[in-house]
Amino acid sequence: MRTLANRVLGVLSVVSLAAFPIASTAQQKATIAVSIPAATHGWTGGVVYHAEQAAKEIRAAFPNIDVVVKTSPSATAQVSALEDLSASMQLDALVILPFTSEELTGPVEQVKANGTFIAVVDRGLTDPDIQDLYVAGDNIAVGANTAKWLSEKLGNQGKIVVLRGIPTVIDDERIQGFKDVIDTTDIEILDIQYANWNQDEAFRVMQDYLAKYPHIDAVWANDDDMLLGVLEAMKQSGRKEIKFALGGNGMKEVIELVKAEDAVTPISTPYPPSMIKSAIYMTAAQFTGQAPMRGSFKLDAPLITPENADQFYFPDSPF
Repeated sequence: MRTLANRVLGVLSVVSLAAFPIASTAQQKATIAVSIPAATHGWTGGVVYHAEQAAKEIRAAFPNIDVVVKTSPSATAQVSALEDLSASMQLDALVILPFTSEELTGPVEQVKANGTFIAVVDRGLTDPDIQDLYVAGDNIAVGANTAKWLSEKLGNQGKIVVLRGIPTVIDDERIQGFKDVIDTTDIEILDIQYANWNQDEAFRVMQDYLAKYPHIDAVWANDDDMLLGVLEAMKQSGRKEIKFALGGNGMKEVIELVKAEDAVTPISTPYPPSMIKSAIYMTAAQFTGQAPMRGSFKLDAPLITPENADQFYFPDSPF
């Protein structure tokens, strides 16, 4: 059964704020800044898409609320973007998906000191006390549920390699959830390297793994963008002993593999980029006469299998 938090997120992610009563034009104006990574890979492309959709809907429904979306191609650029936003306007709220956790914690804390409501999405800050609202998937469950399935299929033994994303809280949690399960088995993790949730980097890392290790039973790529790079490296190598190559996040190209009952990639886990839209809606509720929403909200991470894949497949989505 879904938790109350998940039910709230589900409703907010599909119901337009236009369905809510319009606030009085005399209501005090509010500015919400949305700071997110640029579309450097598929998942963040989905984040940008959903953030822009939310901003458009909120502006149409609530003339008193201005939503400013700013994308940044790096952590350094995101820090500069926050400085520019703070200097150029009075921010009533900030919705941020940090490029990296450590580098953005201090700058977000400075914005918070001005009395700004802080909503953090996905990649948490290293100091969670800064945030008023936190929306993310259950990254420990993403790793643990994948590891449980893989361990069972491998008979609790074998040799595997792992690719991880960008140094962030959520990446640490995924790896923790995965390793906590694997450590209870006789499966050996041969190597773990960062590939920054990037398909091309994952391709290169997997090429190195294939050159370094003569036998690999399975690969966990932590993310579906990286999985595509892994699959291409495997294809070019001609190696046949690798039984499974798994990712996560529910990219539509990977869901298509799951739907087709692909032997190497028969499962995935959901981690929808539309969570940014839910966070923006929940933040806007602070200024629309709706009940203020604070605290932490986590999405479920059930396995996506051929039996339920249609529920997670959105062919028109950018991700």
